[in-house]
Amino acid sequence: MSIERVITAFEMMPSWQDRYRLIIDMGRKLPELPEERYADDNLLDGCMSNVWMTAERDDSSDPPIMRFEADSDSQIVKGLIAIVFEVFNNRPPEEVVTTDIESVFQQLELEQHISSGRRNGLSSMVRRVRELAQAELAA
Repeated sequence: MSIERVITAFEMMPSWQDRYRLIIDMGRKLPELPEERYADDNLLDGCMSNVWMTAERDDSSDPPIMRFEADSDSQIVKGLIAIVFEVFNNRPPEEVVTTDIESVFQQLELEQHISSGRRNGLSSMVRRVRELAQAELAA
């Protein structure tokens, strides 16, 4: 699902309860994280739930793109990860660093409908994605 389709799906949902179900469903569709990626180095700070995130650069594309993987012990957080990945996954590192994901969050009205703890976690996820992309640019 592209971010445009996520936005359209959100707009079609009559209530936030339905949108929460969509977010959870998106999280269920995340690929499984390989067991070795559940390392402390991949654990994010600033999240209420445990979130493990990694990234690899795929040089087989021209230009090279970033591929992110993540998991959480919370279903709603897994869904938020899926939304973040719709924006950033399979994009060049330069694009990841400069993309305005905050406007996407505003369109989805996430900031008004998730708890402050979840908003902090969402910010931590975005910060980590950008750090991983920045590290690839510096390499």
